[in-house]
Amino acid sequence: MALYIGVMSGTSLDGLDIALIEQTSAIRLIATHYTPMPESLRAELLGLCASGPDEIARSAIAQQNWVKLAARGIHSLLAQQQLKPADIRAIGSHGQTIRHEPARGFTVQIGNPALLTELTGITVVSDFRSRDVAAGGEGAPLVPAFHEALFDRSAGKRAVLNVGGFSNLSLIESDKPVAGFDCGPGNVLLDAWINAQRRENFDRDGQWAASGRVEPTLLNALLSDPFFATQGPKSTGREVFNLEWLQGHLARLPAFAPENVQATLLELTALTIVESLQVAQSDTQELLVCGGGAHNATLMSRLSSLLPNTKVSSTATHGVDPDWVEAMAFAWLAHCCLEGIAANRPSVTGARGLRVLGAIYPA
Repeated sequence: MALYIGVMSGTSLDGLDIALIEQTSAIRLIATHYTPMPESLRAELLGLCASGPDEIARSAIAQQNWVKLAARGIHSLLAQQQLKPADIRAIGSHGQTIRHEPARGFTVQIGNPALLTELTGITVVSDFRSRDVAAGGEGAPLVPAFHEALFDRSAGKRAVLNVGGFSNLSLIESDKPVAGFDCGPGNVLLDAWINAQRRENFDRDGQWAASGRVEPTLLNALLSDPFFATQGPKSTGREVFNLEWLQGHLARLPAFAPENVQATLLELTALTIVESLQVAQSDTQELLVCGGGAHNATLMSRLSSLLPNTKVSSTATHGVDPDWVEAMAFAWLAHCCLEGIAANRPSVTGARGLRVLGAIYPA
């Protein structure tokens, strides 16, 4: 038996998800801890997603603050479970993605793993994406191998959908290599639009989107982006889909009610997921949803309507809380690195072959 901690900070930048897992022949979630992101740090990390003045120094300071936040959360989790640092084999730390441009040969996650090791006294494994990118891959999504390990329990066609800032699919079919790719925006545009219009960080349950109606002209304009015409392996990020991208489309069209824009953005998320799934894995019997999008009742209802022959449900129906799947994944990735187990999937990222992912910072 070995205990691992996973730390995940996603595109939404609302906070840090910290998960403690037990790794034996199976993967078991033992405990969790959530640490909210201070607004000042959130604003700085968002700012670093685009070029700006003095960004090297700003990045160095921001990641120190991110690590201090993570270390406090980890110590709180250990205290809650009456564990010592020596009881944990490793921390898998994703860090915070500030740039993801595999077409140009790089991806950047900041998170100062050396400092995290010093502050926790625990071995840290980080920088999971770079090796896959170096091998010609997209470096994302990394979770399909974990989804396969966690949910490949029966015959038939199953898919796991993670809806965070961006949405990605893992396609699981018995006796076949797992496949997967990014579908496009998940919550990133929904969050950005409601923040710009109503100063709220997210649309709870999709209620604001539900109050509007889809604008076909806007939807078609958004769907014309070249990303949606490509098939996997593919990944994307804020470099492509952001508030400026949306505003550029809106500037070329008649004015729409803000709630109708929100409804259209939700439809964009739902349609790009469903169309991607239908092209890549027809006759999917079950779609399991995790990430923040699993709590968006309007989105979940729309996915169910668009997939009448597929059972759509949260991963909670299989005993895994949807809020903690990604943090668990990075704990598992740390286990794979220390054991020398390849954790990328060329069928997902397009890398030249299987690779052991991660850099190790020993305690």
